[in-house]
Amino acid sequence: MSSESEAIGSTVAPAMWRDRVRAWSASAAYARATDILIIAAAASLPWSTTALAVFMLLWLVAVIPTIDWEQFVLDLARPAVGLPIALVALALVGVAWSAADWAERLHGIKPLSKLLLLPFLLGYFQRSQRGIWVFTAFLVSCTLVMILSWIVLALPQLRFAHTVSAGVPVKNYVDQSQEFALCAFALALPALTALRAKQWRIAAGALALILLFVANMFYVVSARTALVYMPVLLILFAALHLSRRATRLLFAGVAVASLVVWTTSPYLRQRIADVGIEYRAHDTSGIASTAQRLTYWRKSMKFIATAPLFGHGTGSIKHMFTVDAVGQSGLQAEVINNPHNQTLNVAIQWGLIGVLLLCAMWYSHVSLFAGRDLVTWIGLATVAQNITSSLLNSHLSDFHEGWMYVIGVGVAGGMALRARRTERILSPPHSD
Repeated sequence: MSSESEAIGSTVAPAMWRDRVRAWSASAAYARATDILIIAAAASLPWSTTALAVFMLLWLVAVIPTIDWEQFVLDLARPAVGLPIALVALALVGVAWSAADWAERLHGIKPLSKLLLLPFLLGYFQRSQRGIWVFTAFLVSCTLVMILSWIVLALPQLRFAHTVSAGVPVKNYVDQSQEFALCAFALALPALTALRAKQWRIAAGALALILLFVANMFYVVSARTALVYMPVLLILFAALHLSRRATRLLFAGVAVASLVVWTTSPYLRQRIADVGIEYRAHDTSGIASTAQRLTYWRKSMKFIATAPLFGHGTGSIKHMFTVDAVGQSGLQAEVINNPHNQTLNVAIQWGLIGVLLLCAMWYSHVSLFAGRDLVTWIGLATVAQNITSSLLNSHLSDFHEGWMYVIGVGVAGGMALRARRTERILSPPHSD
């Protein structure tokens, strides 16, 4: 009898423990704590890679007990959810035919591994009501970086870390530009909505922040890639949210503002002039970014041509450049693991199959944001910025820009999916 009681007790105890964990993870306090972790991750993104990684890991651990795994598996059938997993799976399988050593193969998986968080974020923010808090935390954090950027331009000794560029208090000017541009365009819709509603204080505050972010990019420090994706975002915003007359007025204002900036910003004029200097230095300079990119792209196309369908395998980029650099000098002898173009980055490693998956994923994420509300605008701006900037960089694979994409698409996409589900529930059935 005692052994039978012990057996029953050993069965009941785990069941009671599971029930307690389930009840605790379903509580409002647990949900609030989980939300705080992802909010903290978004706030830490402009400042610290370590803090971001810690908060995202803690958030994932906190989310796992709350997941409806049956629904999670069903959601994988959605292209926006399943394609990021498929791209990472291709990277895992790609180690089998890579010619690189095993350290490089394993390292090649890491840049895309952050995409594994997208299904969890998309699922979680179909339930959480605090998605907008995540974006607010990121905006506030970037605003603090922007204010500090103006300060350290005058007082470089106040920089939190050793940075190469003046006006960059933390990280680097590429990451800072990506943040500031996204914040400026995300604020455009609240500013427009407030103007239409005659909420002058809100409109003035949003416009002031937009001007400060943009002015910092044009007068303090900026990545030239921003000059590529900012017009794209501007056209998207006008097409979605402005009338034809308002669009003409906006573009006229932008043209006048551009002329003023060009004549008053020696920094911007020098950045543009450097492109021509770097191009002409193509055969002799090993530090010119324009010359480097052109060399990387030509070599990348040559590598892709030798393995167009499946590529050279995961982590093979550095190996291919190393082999090609033998007997070369100058720029031709440079060995890199990043060709500064996301499509080429994928094509070298996984060929046409990888490129198709990448483009399909981007398209599925664009399709998530078909509405015209603030959340879908933030999501669309995030995807459009990443696609455009990835023409000149491997920004999906890069740490900072990649996490901006994952968090932005995951949070906004989950909220958009929840809104669609609610709309379907509330919509009356069609009658014949």
